[in-house]
Amino acid sequence: MEFTKVLTERYACKKYDGRKVEREALAAILEAGRVAPTAKNLQEQRIYVVESEAGLAKIDKVTPCRYGAGTCLVVAFDKNNVFTYPGEKRDSGVEDASIVATHMILAAANEGVNSCWINFFDPEVMAKELGLPENEEVLMIMDLGYAAPDAPMNPKHTVRKDLSETVTYM
Repeated sequence: MEFTKVLTERYACKKYDGRKVEREALAAILEAGRVAPTAKNLQEQRIYVVESEAGLAKIDKVTPCRYGAGTCLVVAFDKNNVFTYPGEKRDSGVEDASIVATHMILAAANEGVNSCWINFFDPEVMAKELGLPENEEVLMIMDLGYAAPDAPMNPKHTVRKDLSETVTYM
C-alpha cells in the first residue's frame, strides 16, 4: 500500500471478528518492529504475541479493550537496558517502545490488518498477570485482527487540525 494511504486510512479498530492474524502478515508486522530505531540501538523492546485462549483471557482480565481481537501484541521494554538522557530525568524506554509499536501499527495497516493501541490498563497488573520478568515494563497492548463487518470508525477519524494550529516555525 502507498505510505500516505497507510497513514490516512489506518484507524483504531474497536470491533474485531475474532480471527487471528495470518502468520505471514504477523511476521511482517513483527519485522517492522524489529527494524525500528532505538536510542543507541539498544533494542530494549520485548514483544509478546498473545493468541491462546488462556493468554487472551489474561488480557481480558486486565482490560475491557480487546474488542474481540484474535491476536494481541504486548509491547514492553527492559528497564535495565535503556539509555539515560542528559539531566538524568528521562530514559529511552517509553519512547523506543513507542517507536517500535508505531512501526508495527503502520505495518499492520500495510498488511490489511486492523489494530488498536490499548493503554487502558495498569501496566504492573498486566506484567504480573502475564508473568513477565520484573525488569520489564509494559507500555501498551496492540489489538490486531480484522474488523467486524459492522465495526464503526470513529466519526472524528478524519478531523485534523490545520498545521498552523500545531506547528510553530522559530
